[in-house]
Amino acid sequence: MPTERRTLLADAAITVLAETGMRGLTHRAVDRAAGFPPGTTSAYFRTRQALLTALVRRLVDLDQAELQELGETTPVPRDADELVAALSAFCAERLTGDGRRRSLARYACALESVHHAELREILAPRANAALRAVRDFLSAAGVGDAEERTVTLLTCVDGLVFDRLVHGGAVTEEELRGLVASALR
Repeated sequence: MPTERRTLLADAAITVLAETGMRGLTHRAVDRAAGFPPGTTSAYFRTRQALLTALVRRLVDLDQAELQELGETTPVPRDADELVAALSAFCAERLTGDGRRRSLARYACALESVHHAELREILAPRANAALRAVRDFLSAAGVGDAEERTVTLLTCVDGLVFDRLVHGGAVTEEELRGLVASALR
């Protein structure tokens, strides 16, 4: 039960952070969002830093599970159009619903990690099946240094998602086609 409660509190903390920003992330706000009595969050996470660390670990766990599943259920793209379609679907998820909430929380945590090396360590990119699928596609397309180009392409996609979260709007297929074309050059 303690592990389950920690997970519920971390999930509630993600929601609080996404909805209210870093200043709104308090033990009391998480208690309210989780529907637990006052003091519950502080009993599990004594400090704000402990709460923030748990939130970041949970974000990474959720993202890794999603990316692993995506990479396992989506075959390696056969051509640039399939890669663009897969990236478009991924961006749409990151800009709406649960993906939007997690993206907002992730970016807030990324900014916070500038001042907290332990958060930066947790947020460091990790290998997963989706990343391997993009790398394998670029490699099969004859792109030199597919590993580096994969990181560049996915960083650009992440930048588009960030831009659209901040300024509104969707990532267009035209933008994604341009990024994929650049990676293939």
